[in-house]
Amino acid sequence: MKFNIPQTLSQIAQLINTDFVGDSNFSITGINEIHVVVKGDIVFVDHPKYYDKALNSAATTILINKKVPCPEGKALLISEDPFRDFNKITKHFNPFIAAKVSIAESAIIGEGTVIQPNVFIGNKVRIGRNCIIHPNVAIYDHTVIGDNVNIHANTVLGADAFYYKNRADGFDQLLSGGRVVLEDNVDLGASCTIDRGVTGDTKIGNGTKIDNQVHVGHDTVIGKKCLIASQTGIAGCVIIEDEVTIWGQVGTNSGITIGKGAVILGQTGVTKSVKGGKSYFGTPIAESREKLKEMAEMKRFLKDRKNS
Repeated sequence: MKFNIPQTLSQIAQLINTDFVGDSNFSITGINEIHVVVKGDIVFVDHPKYYDKALNSAATTILINKKVPCPEGKALLISEDPFRDFNKITKHFNPFIAAKVSIAESAIIGEGTVIQPNVFIGNKVRIGRNCIIHPNVAIYDHTVIGDNVNIHANTVLGADAFYYKNRADGFDQLLSGGRVVLEDNVDLGASCTIDRGVTGDTKIGNGTKIDNQVHVGHDTVIGKKCLIASQTGIAGCVIIEDEVTIWGQVGTNSGITIGKGAVILGQTGVTKSVKGGKSYFGTPIAESREKLKEMAEMKRFLKDRKNS
């Protein structure tokens, strides 16, 4: 998530009431999670296991819960609770603004686009040309939709990420300040749910077609010309490369990559990253030919044991 205006280290420290290490005028241009940080970003870390990863990342300001040596060219924000203070920054620069009308005045809707009854379109949404948005679709703030996109009834774009910290008094949600971005020629079936990124974008690439009742988690990036069948659940921070086919009732772990042109057969659990150009099946996932051979051998073994 980029700030509209760059901030200084001292300004952010004052906002969240923390000490800092570095030049008070050190420039900060946004906040991001570790997997998408770039120069100018703040990243937070609250466990020693991940200190080195955060300190050596592309982020140039680290929001951390212990004073440690500061890498050259970077700055530190020393916080008792980095998770809490990261939320403070998100809330300050991207506050929730309650809707007053069904279609926000700040929304931009392209020529030839049809908006059916009972659609909700939030603040600063951008929708391209020649789209069809069917009844009861909810499009949350800042969503970006390209040209020639079809979205069927009851689909929700931009709900919060499913991201919580377990505390003694309950679960504390990490606030979502990212977006959903649909490129041109995307089709979404009925009752799909596409969560926005925590700090970045959840993206669906040009020409991808998604069936009814599919869930896409936060910060997932789906490539071009993919086919995803009904009741598939894709976790957060997944990368699905171009021309992947995913059949029904597939589930994935978070943070994995499915390579270009892969085919994931129905009811598979994608427990790890898989290479492109191959067909996969089963839980744990394996190449479909190997998995089907294993199943046939097991069936033969059980039959032989029964007859012995």
